[in-house]
Amino acid sequence: MAILDLDAFLQAPMATEPFQYTVMQGFIRPEQAQAVRADFPEIDHAGLLPVEATRPGPNFQALIDELTGPAVTAAFSKKFGVDLTDRPTMLTLRGRCSERDGRIHTDSEAKLVTALLYFNDGWEAEGGRLRLLRGPDDLNDMIAEVPPELGTLVAFKRSDKSFHGHEPYIGVRRYVMINWMTSGLAAQRELMRHKISATAKKVLHYA
Repeated sequence: MAILDLDAFLQAPMATEPFQYTVMQGFIRPEQAQAVRADFPEIDHAGLLPVEATRPGPNFQALIDELTGPAVTAAFSKKFGVDLTDRPTMLTLRGRCSERDGRIHTDSEAKLVTALLYFNDGWEAEGGRLRLLRGPDDLNDMIAEVPPELGTLVAFKRSDKSFHGHEPYIGVRRYVMINWMTSGLAAQRELMRHKISATAKKVLHYA
């Protein structure tokens, strides 16, 4: 049985201003969410990591396989009106957040579509809630705020207006990010940057 509810994803509302995005709960089917969550790999320092640098359990690995499969790419292509079929994907994980994370940004031009899928059991903190923004200067000038709760998906088409960020939060904040990239070389460059950044943060964590 599929882990992801692609039918619900395709039916979820899509906003187009100031950029194209969708937010939905239950992207992971509720009956499978806890099993997948339990197999999220242990990550004890901040930074984005390639999946290959972690040790996911079997249920989480099954999710990764599904996320990077043709059915998900086809669904995102249809949803966002862009052909992602032959575009390389880049998949990274975050397990913890530092005080420096969450600054307002758009994604790099190497990314076509970004999807964030969260793995946190509830969320009471004010910080760490992703905000989709009208501009680059004010975290409070938001069009949506999303608690990073288990099974919640945020996906958007990258543009010069796709600003997002969150209030500071320090601690466990788990998610998977999948990006459809302009080229394989762009994906390799981004992954190398994340590897270097994560290694530096790991060194600082244990210093």
